[in-house]
Amino acid sequence: MKRFARAKDIKAGVVGYGGAFNMGKAHLSEMQHAGMTLTAVAEIDPQRLEVAGTDFPGIETYASVAEMLKKSGVNLVTIITPHNTHAALALKCLKAGRHTVCEKPLAITTAECDAMIAAASKHGVVLSTYHNRHWDGCILNAVRQIRAGMIGEVFRIEAHMGNWGQPGDWWRSSKSVSGGILYDWGVHLLEYSLQLIDSEIAEVTGFAKTGFWARKTAWKQDTNEDEGFAVVRFKNGAWLTLCISHLDSNPKDGWLEITGTKGSYLFTGRTWEAVTHDGPNTVVTKGRNPASEGWRFYQNIADHLVKGKKLVITPEWARRPIHILDLANRSAKRGTSLKAKYG
Repeated sequence: MKRFARAKDIKAGVVGYGGAFNMGKAHLSEMQHAGMTLTAVAEIDPQRLEVAGTDFPGIETYASVAEMLKKSGVNLVTIITPHNTHAALALKCLKAGRHTVCEKPLAITTAECDAMIAAASKHGVVLSTYHNRHWDGCILNAVRQIRAGMIGEVFRIEAHMGNWGQPGDWWRSSKSVSGGILYDWGVHLLEYSLQLIDSEIAEVTGFAKTGFWARKTAWKQDTNEDEGFAVVRFKNGAWLTLCISHLDSNPKDGWLEITGTKGSYLFTGRTWEAVTHDGPNTVVTKGRNPASEGWRFYQNIADHLVKGKKLVITPEWARRPIHILDLANRSAKRGTSLKAKYG
């Protein structure tokens, strides 16, 4: 891979400038903070293209990815579109010789990830996923304290998020578009968990409850599951459970509960709590998590492309949570556990 002389030689662009969460502006702002030159936006909605032009005066705007790749000098493209479009759009960019970042999740299936990784290798370009939450304060704090031995050897993680309520009427509620209920937040919780369990994946078992909310949403023929549940067994004997639910009438506090041989550690985005032991006494320690350092994602991309520093979010790393989600989906349909192809 040919390096850039300076970060400003990286001509950055995004595909997708939708209104939800103002993600297009957020990505471009972080790219700019990392020293990149903001170059282009591709978006099918002309009104959103106008917004992009207002947010970043002088930026090139295109009505399609094909037009942007043909006419623009952009050399780093971030794809901010619905999940089921990531693979096809990324392959276009990779085959055009452009470094490519996908919003998480990288894709929906393992096969899509494999095709993207192969294309990046063939064309000598970088492929990554915007796992900015890799640098969330909650997981940075958890990794630091747990690796220091606070709760001993980690052997179980329970990752969960949910409530009792109707899902929103948008594409994230569509299974064929989003991948299913586990994908949107599940990919974050799995990426956290994989930082804490140092072992290869052995097998995955998936479960799904469907149908309750389907008649009440706009995605009646294609709605997500009401609840998705996955169990991941690792080769070192540890295990992980993931549950995302719209039927949870008594949701647990916390996003991750990590159990070790000497105690347990639970965290949300804002707070953490550890339960450990001092002889016969139980010790509860609590605190607030430090601020997120998500800006480090694009700084790492820039440093990798300019200075050759190690890429933190490699495509192989980003494939791991997708492989788990893909296996969970297939396992739920078949009613049996499935062995992992990638550890």
